[in-house]
Amino acid sequence: HCDFEFDLCEWKQDENDDFNWNLRTSSTTKLGTGPAVDHTLQELSGYYIFIKSSFLHLQGQKARIYSPVLSRRNKNCKVCGGMILAGMQNLISRLHQDNILFYYHMYGAHTGSLIVYQRTMSENEKILVNLTGKQGNFWQRKALNLVGDGDEDFQVIFEGVVGKGPKDSIALDDITLSREC
Repeated sequence: HCDFEFDLCEWKQDENDDFNWNLRTSSTTKLGTGPAVDHTLQELSGYYIFIKSSFLHLQGQKARIYSPVLSRRNKNCKVCGGMILAGMQNLISRLHQDNILFYYHMYGAHTGSLIVYQRTMSENEKILVNLTGKQGNFWQRKALNLVGDGDEDFQVIFEGVVGKGPKDSIALDDITLSREC
């Protein structure tokens, strides 16, 4: 589980993309450029990761962040129960054993895309979801099934793609992998 309150946890910035996801609070955003509060604490001081196009970013440029290497064989890959409310634990237990749960905020007239991939160690990438355009000025929950069977290790990648203008933003918070990831 990563709530981004202190750092990026074990998530890493991709060095082969065009720019980075930024760790930030709502208190540092300008009106209309991101969520009013983070998802975890529901406060201005709470953190999340964020991309926003600017005059430095061209349409179609990408920011990618990826998880540590995960394995269905890894018995230590667990949800951090102390940070999840009982209701969320029940929700997660009802989901397929190889799921990822996250919250996203995509708002602005020129919002680009948020694409989630599953990448195997042999560098094969499969799109799990592609969200494009304005999705609403609020945090939304998304649960995804990881794909494939067998024992091949993998990573999860979040890719933010710049839209066609300066009025866009994409934010992520509270990324959780299921117990059997």
